[in-house]
Amino acid sequence: MPTVRSGPVIGLTAQLVVLAVLAVTVGLTGAGWLAGVGYAAATCLALSRGLRRAGASGLGPADRVTLTRAVPVGAVTALVVDSFSRPTPVGLLVTVAAVALLLDAVDGQVARRTGTVSALGARFDMEVDAFLILVLSVYVAPAAGSWVLAIGLMRYVFVAASAVLPWLGGSLPPRLWRKVVAAAQGVLLAVAAAEVLPQPWTTLVLVAALALLIESFGRDVAWLWRRRPTSRSQQAARPRFAPVAVALAPAPAARLVAGRAGATPPAHAPGHTPVALPLTDGQTPVIVPPLLPVPAMATLSGATVPAHWTR
Repeated sequence: MPTVRSGPVIGLTAQLVVLAVLAVTVGLTGAGWLAGVGYAAATCLALSRGLRRAGASGLGPADRVTLTRAVPVGAVTALVVDSFSRPTPVGLLVTVAAVALLLDAVDGQVARRTGTVSALGARFDMEVDAFLILVLSVYVAPAAGSWVLAIGLMRYVFVAASAVLPWLGGSLPPRLWRKVVAAAQGVLLAVAAAEVLPQPWTTLVLVAALALLIESFGRDVAWLWRRRPTSRSQQAARPRFAPVAVALAPAPAARLVAGRAGATPPAHAPGHTPVALPLTDGQTPVIVPPLLPVPAMATLSGATVPAHWTR
């Protein structure tokens, strides 16, 4: 399927070109090359699989912005791994990270303005964000203390815990504060990496970043705990993909409330049957025509989207 795979392959090619430029200008060790190429290959494979599972014909406009942003994240990864064996150009590392952080404010706007918001795009955006935060925390940790790794690892610990505690994998409602905290992590880590502040102030900035992250994750965990299924029948009945499906539905479809006099389902693409989905406990169902088959909407590489970071 050349159409489906062309986007990820272009991203892989762009990443290799950027790594080659870094090798010629500032130099890259073998470890740096390995880290950068490994990151690029993993991104290409995961994105290709996500497109295939979602049945998408290619990348949307916002996905292309996210893929562009993933390239400087790969460059930061290579530079950080290089820093383990030799001094790294801090100014270059922070500049490349800043480019990735600035583009993070673009892909969501593009998705909303072009009407191409998707679960795949949200998951892709989230993974790129999370990995950049992890890599920056690894770079800052030797100078600030290993406790900084908690900033980069918290999201991955949350995902791992959801494999043991299924109720943690529930879908969360949109919350602006969650997005603000997620964006703040990258900015504060970049400031710490730039070494522009005295060490006590750098430590204070990192403590503030970790405190904000703990508060945000804690609030989401508490929300999921209060709404966790308490019996097997409730677990079987709980709609796993409903919030994502409603978010992806066109605005007119979201207004067609089941049972309203004269409401009729909107037209839909062949093979995409309208589905009545409940929003949250106690609310009225909504009839939506899914833009993608419901079981495939919330996957990038087979996992659901609890989405602590979303567009």
